[in-house]
Amino acid sequence: MKPEVFKALLLIARPAAGKSEIIDYLKKLSPLDRRDNYHVGDFTVIDDFPMLWTWFEEDDILTRLGHPRLHTTTEGNFINNYLWDLLVERICLDYVKYRRDTPMTSTAIIEFSRGLEHGGYRRAFEHLSEFVLNDLAILYVDVPWEESLRKNRKRFNPDKPDSILEHGLSDEKLELLYKEIDWETIIADHPEYIHIKGIRVPYVVFNNQDDVTTERGAALGIRLKATLDNLWMRYG
Repeated sequence: MKPEVFKALLLIARPAAGKSEIIDYLKKLSPLDRRDNYHVGDFTVIDDFPMLWTWFEEDDILTRLGHPRLHTTTEGNFINNYLWDLLVERICLDYVKYRRDTPMTSTAIIEFSRGLEHGGYRRAFEHLSEFVLNDLAILYVDVPWEESLRKNRKRFNPDKPDSILEHGLSDEKLELLYKEIDWETIIADHPEYIHIKGIRVPYVVFNNQDDVTTERGAALGIRLKATLDNLWMRYG
């Protein structure tokens, strides 16, 4: 039986593409509007950014206390590339706990970005559990590299580096980690579904090259509804 709403909606894109802005827009809708027009129930967000930011903070504390850093270098890089895999595994664990404690009329919105430098989406998808994959639909927000760079610069607030809506990367790190992506390769010859671990997962692409997300206005609502309607037809 098809569920009433998306049980797990994976929101992926380059940094600053509009993922968090879409989530912010959905948060401000009434529950009825969100369910009937966007197929999203009462929702939680499972985002790997707070997880990795905690690692930075903990490592800085350890340095101050004179102990070895566990996850990151003083330059802000992961000590080991497999920590990107750990983040996805943590997301899956959080989803299991969320689904255990919430009704099936709720939605988990899962958010992350991945570039080729640390394995791309292909590597990340291989660490999604079957439990997540069986509930999953994917919304990819499409912006070119130049737009990601522009909005990353614009949104960064140095007084709030831990903020979901106002964090940012240096130009050099953004280019290293996220300029090259593998999304187009993954969906080549697969116009509606991709197969991950043998499970067919529906996806849609939200075109945000003209930046309808920043204003959170009617243009975003219209486009998001049309995009999620298409995804809903493929879901379940």
